[in-house]
Amino acid sequence: MAKMHVNPNRATDKAVRSIDRKREQERRKMFIFARDHADVLATKLVQRLIDSNIVETTSVSSIRSSIEKQLRSLHMLEDFDLQMKLAPLRTLVQDPNVVTLYLTQFIVEDLVEHPDIQDIFGEDIDIYRAVDSITKVLRPK
Repeated sequence: MAKMHVNPNRATDKAVRSIDRKREQERRKMFIFARDHADVLATKLVQRLIDSNIVETTSVSSIRSSIEKQLRSLHMLEDFDLQMKLAPLRTLVQDPNVVTLYLTQFIVEDLVEHPDIQDIFGEDIDIYRAVDSITKVLRPK
């Protein structure tokens, strides 16, 4: 009987596809959980940003509704749009939480232009850590 030849590239491709599938499922679950709990997460996140002296605002409710809107719309984002949004911060931490990266980039890039924001303080990593302290509950165990 002839020895079966196992192509190492095939095994590697299979492993990579499996990892990608698992990450995609994890991301989908996180987005759905974020959508379903957007009001609570937005309230906690805005409070954490204010308590950490990262955000200075004139209207907490306006900022909360902006963040809640982002959390509710995460699951509808196209993959390309998501990757473009995350690109500047992708190397910020070793094993990033996608939702945390997205919200950090939203705060740094878009929320800073909000009329009710007086100023945003801190570096990207400080904002990431403050956001991650709230959004880490989204990550499946």
